[in-house]
Amino acid sequence: MDLFQLETFLAVAEERSFSRAATRLHRTQPAVSQAISKLEGELGEILFERSSRDGTLTDAGGVLREYALKLLNLRTEASSALAELRELHSGKLLLAANEYTCLYLLPLLDEFRRQHPRIKVAVQRSLASRITDEVLMHSVEIGILSFRPDDVQVKSTVVYRDELMLVVNPKHPFARSGEVAIRQLGTQNFVAHNIASPQRQKVIQTFRKYKTPLQMGVELPTMEAIKRFVEMGNGVALIPGLSVRKELASGELVRIRVKELQTERKLRLVYRRQASLSHAALAFLRIVEKFSASHGDPYSFLPERG
Repeated sequence: MDLFQLETFLAVAEERSFSRAATRLHRTQPAVSQAISKLEGELGEILFERSSRDGTLTDAGGVLREYALKLLNLRTEASSALAELRELHSGKLLLAANEYTCLYLLPLLDEFRRQHPRIKVAVQRSLASRITDEVLMHSVEIGILSFRPDDVQVKSTVVYRDELMLVVNPKHPFARSGEVAIRQLGTQNFVAHNIASPQRQKVIQTFRKYKTPLQMGVELPTMEAIKRFVEMGNGVALIPGLSVRKELASGELVRIRVKELQTERKLRLVYRRQASLSHAALAFLRIVEKFSASHGDPYSFLPERG
């Protein structure tokens, strides 16, 4: 039993005539009769009273009519729902980011919502080390990482250039100098993030290279907490520039340059290499590309080979 057979069945029932149903369906009457006979054979029931010439339904035909209407209405609803997805009148955009990379998303999500207000957006907070797995497990469609993933099953596109910045309280002795050597940091107490990352390891290696002790006397769980603690006059911190713009602009924190610490960070969008992205995800990528073209550095849209 297929939908064409049900369409033919309903046409005969509604037109109360095989010939009128054939005209309505733009088919020959023998083709309509053959479709009905095949349907009856598959169901093992007679659907029309053969003694009647007006397409009167049997009891079995009456039962089937109700279900046929439901099935064909569901097909119409499904087609409409798919059309709405294509036209971005419905759907959902699922992303994964951590506390830091989520900040990159905000202006892009603002633009996305302006253009596609009916699409629901959900950003799942995840550890950077787990985002690639979540993408591959289809928990989300797109993830944001500050390092290039090793897994060949995902694509990555560089979308933002950032750097780690040494920040201090405005009353800190370093605040007036604006620049220090890494060896001067050996006596400082660093307020650090308590989650290990590739960038943290690079910083540790740099301090070792210059034979300078790195004292991480305090570890906190969020960037926000780290900034607030340093503002209170507790030590110094290395913070991604993207997450400290507001405090630098207001003077709540001061940036100190360290020429030995050139720690550029590239943010990447990652998604499954072999998968077809949803219409919502494709629309988001188009917005990211246009946004980078119109705003320029530090935004970009550079697919990485792999």
